[in-house]
Amino acid sequence: MDPIVRSLQGGLIVSCQALPGEPLCGPKFMSAMAVAAQAGGAVGLRANGGPDIEAIKRVTTLPLIGIVKRDYPTSPVYITPTMAEVDEIVEAGADILAADATQLTRPDGSTFLEFVAAIRKRHRILIMADVSTREEGHQAQEAGVDLVSTTLSGYTPYSQQIEGPDFTLLAELAQRLTVPVIAEGRISTPEECQMAFDLGAFATVIGSAITRPQEIVRRFAAVTPRAKVASKGV
Repeated sequence: MDPIVRSLQGGLIVSCQALPGEPLCGPKFMSAMAVAAQAGGAVGLRANGGPDIEAIKRVTTLPLIGIVKRDYPTSPVYITPTMAEVDEIVEAGADILAADATQLTRPDGSTFLEFVAAIRKRHRILIMADVSTREEGHQAQEAGVDLVSTTLSGYTPYSQQIEGPDFTLLAELAQRLTVPVIAEGRISTPEECQMAFDLGAFATVIGSAITRPQEIVRRFAAVTPRAKVASKGV
């Protein structure tokens, strides 16, 4: 096992991401969030876009999983959809590259197997496959990735649509794959994080529950007397 991958085992990876229009969007805020995550005991980080990746790498020492979220009008694939995003991630200094490994059609029409082959030909970087189903997990392993993550369960039209973490998918992949399986997607409490490890997760990724203050505030605000009155239209 690669030493970088091994360093993540049994630990928490914090996803430091904010999209345009959100209060903490930008390298300044995300790098500060990453420093806080490292101080709190995270073993790894996940970040979106070259500028954020570069800024975080300058101020932290943890392994970083890089992605680029980008919309293409010809494809629903959003997480690292083409080689242009791959180049951006590698040039920014990420240690691991994560990409959509679903059955959805990429902008250039390539399969995930072909995409992995193209990455391997061009760069030396660890690859994490973000999947939404058990079949995609197996296909990603066959493609030669270094890690598989449950990131996209619920985000493809054919995967299980549930509010919380997809523990069923996690357990199935952890039992059947030989590559490390990362639990990611809608984990919002320490108890859910513990459950992921109990089911065989190699590591967990948590984002919104830690690094999106507006979402954290919304959860608390929803149970206040004022929110309950407003919901009744009083």
